[in-house]
Amino acid sequence: MMQNATAEPAAVVPVTPAAASAVPSRSGRHGGRWTPWLYLAPALVVLAGLLVYPVYQLGLISFLEYTQAQVSGGEPTSFQGFGNYATLFADDQFWQVLLATVLFAAACVVSTLAVGCALAVLLTRVRAVPRLALMLAALGAWATPAVTGSTVWMFLFDPDFGPVNKVFGLGDHSWTYGRYSAFALVLLEVVWCSFPFVMVTVYAGIKAVPGEVLEAAALDGASQWRIWRSVLAPMLRPILTVVTIQSVIWDFKVFTQIYVMTGGGGIAGQNLVLNVYAYQKAFASSQYSLGSAIGVVMLLILLAITLVYLRLLRRQGEEL
Repeated sequence: MMQNATAEPAAVVPVTPAAASAVPSRSGRHGGRWTPWLYLAPALVVLAGLLVYPVYQLGLISFLEYTQAQVSGGEPTSFQGFGNYATLFADDQFWQVLLATVLFAAACVVSTLAVGCALAVLLTRVRAVPRLALMLAALGAWATPAVTGSTVWMFLFDPDFGPVNKVFGLGDHSWTYGRYSAFALVLLEVVWCSFPFVMVTVYAGIKAVPGEVLEAAALDGASQWRIWRSVLAPMLRPILTVVTIQSVIWDFKVFTQIYVMTGGGGIAGQNLVLNVYAYQKAFASSQYSLGSAIGVVMLLILLAITLVYLRLLRRQGEEL
């Protein structure tokens, strides 16, 4: 008789989670932890050279007595500690310029976000040809250098040859003579060259939203404003966070538009912002240490605004 050749199946041993975690991974326990940093190392080295070292030099000069005499070698450089900051904070003009900078930057950020988001929603409502034309026009404004754009806007509102005054019958009205009209003119130019970034970014986010969600909101009778406020804005909050922080940084440190359109800060410095004020202290007055101190203050303000904004979003449970 032939014996049965069928082998009895081997018993299956269950693997517990503790036993599975004890099995070493293919890349090793510590190798996987450092792998992302190895990929980021080249970019971090470049960023350290482009950002960390200049910021270090900026902070170092702000603690020194560094004027034209020290630059030319006529006098030795001396350590001042917080003396430059004390001089800066005791200057009433600094606080006036700081307040004007904060208000101007806030107006620019709100206006840029409003125009960019409105046009992003409009792009989802128009056909392909108008959409393409609007995108090309916006990207053209975005790609225009700040000096060129400021010069064009100065021509448009020129009191003698500008078409704006002729169309509205304003005669030889000077937009840059008054403080608030000059700030408004610069604000328009800043929004014109900044809204395309917001528009393109928000439009890409809207296209990623499932169409069923928007159709359901429309079937429920929600208006376009209600759809944006209750549906799109919460879903696009991470994207809106990025564009808001970017806009705050860009608009808080506006320099070219103010310098070109107001002739270096306006009549008697009525249109100064911190960046132009720092330029005047550092290069026009050769007080490089005071200019560096203003730069450090701007850096700390931007860091504080960014951290506070991110903290508020964290409290609301948003993941960035």
